[in-house]
Amino acid sequence: MAVGKCERLVATGSPDAPPYLWRDPKDPRHLIGANADLLNQVAAELGVKVEILYSGKRSDALEEVRSGRVDMLIDAPLTTADLTAMDYVHPPLMLNEYLVWTRHDSSLVYEGLADLHQRQGSLSEKARLTPDFEAFAKTQLKLAPAQNLTQAFQKLLLGQVDYVLAGRYAGMAMAQSLGMSNELVARGLPLDRPGLYLALSHNSACNDAWIRGQLAKKLTELPASGVSQAVLQRNVERWKAQMQAPLDAPKQ
Repeated sequence: MAVGKCERLVATGSPDAPPYLWRDPKDPRHLIGANADLLNQVAAELGVKVEILYSGKRSDALEEVRSGRVDMLIDAPLTTADLTAMDYVHPPLMLNEYLVWTRHDSSLVYEGLADLHQRQGSLSEKARLTPDFEAFAKTQLKLAPAQNLTQAFQKLLLGQVDYVLAGRYAGMAMAQSLGMSNELVARGLPLDRPGLYLALSHNSACNDAWIRGQLAKKLTELPASGVSQAVLQRNVERWKAQMQAPLDAPKQ
């Protein structure tokens, strides 16, 4: 049986994408977050051990998986270029819902994309949108790039932009950790819902039909269970607690 072939999977992903994935401050060799929790749960049900390692920045993590030194990427955006090196497991582990974030006191009346055309927005350079929406945003929206979500939200608070496009849960985690939860609000329905996929390296000994099929079965069952939302919410709180920990630590 193929089941014996893969008893241990080594995985990696982005080290700076809370609440989905970030570096464990207590154990910097590993990544933690919602994607890690869900993969650990799925793997436990399959009887497969998983280790989720920090491999450097996102591009380094991708290279580790392409080469086969690491078996799996656990937050892979679906890109045709990477199909030459990895097999994506469908459906995605998570859907990252991008929303319009504004200040609470904003004059922006947002009911649809047309309301954004004349407004100045911002988007983190680390955002990973679907190719279709990215193409639309480039031609139809005025989006100033920010180095990261922290900088984008700071521009918003300073009144330098009218809105920020950011993920529902990433925005929540960042707003809470920056102490901005009362100043910022997410409006309307998601504009874009890119998937975060499990992707197995073509060069991984673990990449076989059995594991891909079992993972696909488990991922299909996840959305109906409501587990994903609970795990995301828990990791927003976990990130917030970690961000506050150094501030609250007793002075030596």
